[in-house]
Amino acid sequence: MKGPKIKIWDVYIIKKFLGTYFFAIALIIGISIVFDLSEKIDNYMENEAPARAVVIFYLNFIPYFANLLSSLFTFIAVIFFTSKMAYNSEIIAILSNGVSFRRILVPYFISAAFIAVLSFLLMSYVIPHANERRLNFEYTYLKESPYKIERNLHMQIDTGVYIYMRNYRPNMDRGYKFSMEKFEDNQLKSKLMAENIQWDSTSKKWTIKDYYIRQISTADHDSIITGSSMDTTLSMKPSDFGQYTDIVKTMNMPELNRFIEKKRIQGAENLEAYLIEKHRRFSYPFSTFILTLIGVFLSSKKLRGGMGMQIGIGITLSFAYILFMRFATMFALRGGIEPFIAVWIPNIIFALIALSLYRFAPR
Repeated sequence: MKGPKIKIWDVYIIKKFLGTYFFAIALIIGISIVFDLSEKIDNYMENEAPARAVVIFYLNFIPYFANLLSSLFTFIAVIFFTSKMAYNSEIIAILSNGVSFRRILVPYFISAAFIAVLSFLLMSYVIPHANERRLNFEYTYLKESPYKIERNLHMQIDTGVYIYMRNYRPNMDRGYKFSMEKFEDNQLKSKLMAENIQWDSTSKKWTIKDYYIRQISTADHDSIITGSSMDTTLSMKPSDFGQYTDIVKTMNMPELNRFIEKKRIQGAENLEAYLIEKHRRFSYPFSTFILTLIGVFLSSKKLRGGMGMQIGIGITLSFAYILFMRFATMFALRGGIEPFIAVWIPNIIFALIALSLYRFAPR
């Protein structure tokens, strides 16, 4: 079965949609760069940031910022040019020629699919590496240390070997209140406890200080070993702890999948944050279709308040979507909701809004 043939008005709508979208994105990015540069130029000069590094920073800033506002400007673009078509009676003219409203949606879906695929490719492969260069620049010339102090770390570093640290300071490569337990056949065989553990970058070993080792034997006789310092090789490295707070934002999709699997094996407690980033790379581009539908349904009819009323409603709904996405993320991190469900809740809610608005569409 052949699909619908592309008509002249299809091309017209696609050009209007994509043209308005990219023009709005380019305009806001240009304005944002000018304001950001004027605000931070004193910091650049104070920290002696090279001009070439500043230029590269803003080049890496463009895809990140463009994708960040993609949903908002998809909505605005659809409402702006569709309401203009409605007030010029162009939509009525198309409908009067026997074209159904559903058929009018085809060029909108083609345009939305182009933006959604572009957004997915940017989020999954382009923006992560741009983020790495952008964040490196910010942490070099604008912000404090990019590392966070890890707290209450639980990790499996080998078969039957589990470690715990109360906190880890990446700037010192040192962990505090360290313990390590070894199990065989689900039976605890030894437990090491130490005040702190220090990484030696020269010998590539860990130095355990003020330690206490309890060896558990089968003859109901435990042996105790204590000492002030001991060098040992463990199946862990400083890179396993104290990572960038935004490290998942610097990983492309294959890297992120491998990172999540590694953390899952290690029994990491903050796995939700990584899963949210993964699922967001699918849900965020998909929102383009939903917001496009809402935009068409809102703006394809003339309203008493005029075009400004439609644009105002569109902007309100756009910010509501962004707000829902933020709340859903917080619920996943702190409320115990599955990351997949939390990330897709805004799309589900706004899909229902789109269905309820369909009755306002012209026939």
